[in-house]
Amino acid sequence: MSTPLDTPDRGGTSVLDRELEELIQQETKDPGDHERFSHYVQKEKIVESAITGKPVRALCGKKWTPGRDPEKFPVCPSCKEIYESLTK
Repeated sequence: MSTPLDTPDRGGTSVLDRELEELIQQETKDPGDHERFSHYVQKEKIVESAITGKPVRALCGKKWTPGRDPEKFPVCPSCKEIYESLTK
């Protein structure tokens, strides 16, 4: 009878390491979560990006070239939290 310990390791990490990585990913945002939100960026940087095509960096750290209507998406919780802590 086979046990989990008898199963060959896939990818070089143990089962516990993979489970820990999954927990960390669940506690942080999934990689695509940034795409589901509108982010806080300085207006000057957005204008500059529109002219030059240069990417901008949001308060939460996301870097991208703006091109969609931010009104169609909810505000990024991380950006909102950072912004509120700066305005106090």
